[in-house]
Amino acid sequence: MPPKDINEIFRRFSEANPTPETELRYTNHYTLLVAVILSAQATDVSVNKATFALFKVADTPEKMVKLGEEKLKGYIKTIGLFNMKAKNVIAMSQALIKQHQSAVPNTREALEKLPGVGKKTAAVVMNCAFGEPTIAVDTHVFRVSNRLGLVKTQTPEKTEAALLKVIPKKWQQHAHHWLILHGRYICKAAKPRCPDCLVRDLCPYPHKTEQN
Repeated sequence: MPPKDINEIFRRFSEANPTPETELRYTNHYTLLVAVILSAQATDVSVNKATFALFKVADTPEKMVKLGEEKLKGYIKTIGLFNMKAKNVIAMSQALIKQHQSAVPNTREALEKLPGVGKKTAAVVMNCAFGEPTIAVDTHVFRVSNRLGLVKTQTPEKTEAALLKVIPKKWQQHAHHWLILHGRYICKAAKPRCPDCLVRDLCPYPHKTEQN
């Protein structure tokens, strides 16, 4: 895709939503990290329902460790993979206390060393908490990026680096939010809402939904 078209896509996204944010609810850097860990293979809606009560009783690493793994499971049992996630959240909280004075580290390297934190989780935290121009690649970002022709990648792992090469720097801060929201509400996997798409005229995807 020509650079001018890529720039125009993100210009339109920015015009429609100048300050996009994650739909996960959190109160501080720690609760953001917990929420992102819990969101793996789960919807933001399901995570927000569970953390609404959880974060009232455990919004710091110390409080989470005191709550304990079994009680934590009670709060997050409606979320997929809750047993493993509970184990990881407790272990991650213990690591923050012992290794980082209870603070969420502000480097990807340090984040990725924490239990339950992978590349995508670290990218979300770096972007949302610390304002870094990272692009967390979930299924939405991977699908939309390839459908729009921003990149041609075979795996999510290769998509972030590819996107950072082609997206102008001025759009990188919010790029992954725009792509996620576009994929979640417009460029859906099974039935994309092409008639409602802001960038339909720039999209090369061959299986567009017909206009209503």
